Amino acid sequence: MLGCSLWGSAPPTSAGERRNRAVWPEGLLLVVVVFPCWVWAQPLAPCPESCICSEAARTVTCAHQNLTEVPQDLPRYVRDLLLIGNRISGLQPGAFLSKPPLELSRLSLSGNGLEWVGENALAGLPRLKQVDLSHNLLSSFSAAAFGNGSSPLEELDLSSALSHTSNVTLVAELLQQRAFPNLRRLDLSDNHLLYLPADLFSWLPNLQRLDLHNSSLGGLSDVDFSKLHRLQGLNLSDNALKCLRNSTVFRLRRLPRLSSLDLSRNPWVCDCQIEDLVSWLKESDVVEAKETVQCSSPAEMRGRPLVTLSLSGLDCPVPTEDQTQLQTSYVFLGIVLALIGAIFLLVLYLNRKGIKKWMYNIRDACRDHMEGYHYRYEINVDPRLTNLSSNSDV
Repeated sequence: MLGCSLWGSAPPTSAGERRNRAVWPEGLLLVVVVFPCWVWAQPLAPCPESCICSEAARTVTCAHQNLTEVPQDLPRYVRDLLLIGNRISGLQPGAFLSKPPLELSRLSLSGNGLEWVGENALAGLPRLKQVDLSHNLLSSFSAAAFGNGSSPLEELDLSSALSHTSNVTLVAELLQQRAFPNLRRLDLSDNHLLYLPADLFSWLPNLQRLDLHNSSLGGLSDVDFSKLHRLQGLNLSDNALKCLRNSTVFRLRRLPRLSSLDLSRNPWVCDCQIEDLVSWLKESDVVEAKETVQCSSPAEMRGRPLVTLSLSGLDCPVPTEDQTQLQTSYVFLGIVLALIGAIFLLVLYLNRKGIKKWMYNIRDACRDHMEGYHYRYEINVDPRLTNLSSNSDV
């Protein structure tokens, strides 16, 4: 009655309902007691030798341990695997394949002297978002390194990762597999690329950040940026760019989301060919630190920011004195050769009768010689002519 007076009257309950209510607390108590015991009874995930593991942070770090291959039997909880500064020269096919697959989201192999990556070496990682292969010596990179299907990769760092300038074709073959529809950030800086294939970025529809600084690029006239509709940041600083052609400037201006472009520390030639670039610098705020985009030549404009130039002062260079002397030499040489040819033709014309007689004599001599060969051939073939020849000799 006390309970009823405090909480109010309750409807009568049946015996079955009372039994169910009695079972639920007992089942809940069983789960609370048994489940922790079961968890503690499970063996702890092993940590590879020479590595530091943190189950709370879901990280395995194996840094500067002179490892020559990817550690085996990684803990199932690992999300970030950092294999930095080791001696892993290559990734074997299926290097990370396991059942069930690891749920890695970040993988770093920076500073390993990595030279080659085999087919499917990075396959079998369905949650992989970030891969860092920077500061390596890649000379072979399988186009199917991430598998034959679509990869979930969002960030790829290949800065200072290529061993030679010609290895830009490795990157082109990799990116042109249409395997990275989710890639948002690509770093190709510090690689001395020299040039970029025309369709290098044609299959990266979601790319937002592209870093190409310090890549020794001399021009971008053939590069197609038109498919990068989501590109927000482009770093072209510290290259060898002397001019951005009007067609290139036009393609960059048409990128709808581009908000940050770094063109600093390039040897710009300030003449009439960069008028469109100067106009864009004056009209838009896309280019960062405009004052650092400065003229390298001609000498009278060296050090001047492009944004301060007047379009009327941008003249195309006239031929210098040395170039004029060289052109004069070529003209003089052509005149001399023409005179020699004319004299040779004149000599032939004046001696046309003698030349004609000489040609006739050569023709007659050749005819007599061939008739002699023909006569000897007929004698050797016909026995009667042979006997006649013998009788006449007698």
